[in-house]
Amino acid sequence: MHRRLFLSIMAAGLAVAMLPGMAAAQNRLPYRGAETVYFENYEQPGTIIIDTSKRALFYILSDSEAIRYGIAVGKEGFSWAGIAEIGRKIEWPRWTPPASMIRRRPELAKFAGGMPGGRPDNPLGARALYLFANGSDTLFRIHGTNEPQSIGTAASSGCIRMLNEEVVELYDRVEIGTKVIVL
Repeated sequence: MHRRLFLSIMAAGLAVAMLPGMAAAQNRLPYRGAETVYFENYEQPGTIIIDTSKRALFYILSDSEAIRYGIAVGKEGFSWAGIAEIGRKIEWPRWTPPASMIRRRPELAKFAGGMPGGRPDNPLGARALYLFANGSDTLFRIHGTNEPQSIGTAASSGCIRMLNEEVVELYDRVEIGTKVIVL
């Protein structure tokens, strides 16, 4: 990561830490949809940068412009950070809760063989982008949600949730191998 990007991310995090009341109020504002924003960066166009503290996913268009999408992130204890790549893309993905989730929520055992995609209660929504690191599935995803009210919150078991219509748009933009940076 380049120094200016790192410093700006740290400054933004410090500002949020110093003003928790304002940050909490800001997170309660209704999400108004994706927008093209000024975003200084040094990544190649097409890269995805996820800023979990800002609840935002940035799809890089140039060294100063990105599309900003609102997201939901992992609850405390379920988040992660690192560099990955899109290793798989699925339309209307089948959802299979991991064993650790079934242990926490035994009522999900009925889906141990998977829940078909396209169901209104399928938590992966319309599309899923599977994140891989060093050739292995991280078990984290960027996916749609059937709970649009969760955008802007820490609601998931670690995955990045997007509105279904926006994850469809992102799905159409990215290729297998797209770089993903999670901060």
